[in-house]
Amino acid sequence: MARIDDIKKYLVEEFLLDIPADELAEDYDLLANGVIDSLGLLTLVSWLEDRYRLDIDAMEIAPDNFRSAGDINAFVASADTPAGAK
Repeated sequence: MARIDDIKKYLVEEFLLDIPADELAEDYDLLANGVIDSLGLLTLVSWLEDRYRLDIDAMEIAPDNFRSAGDINAFVASADTPAGAK
């Protein structure tokens, strides 16, 4: 399963979206539409750390990194890139 599909599936299941994961647009604004609040963001970050073996620093928890499934996917990709390759 592609990472973006995995992220969408998690978002739909965890935040009880009324659409199938494959219909969740990558640019759907999860924050502006009230899908994710501050507690939801912490839950999402914890899942990302566990699922993708990341160590997300508090400074990286900026709204723009978690606004949409596409933003989350890009964030994970950049966090997963070795420091010398950025």
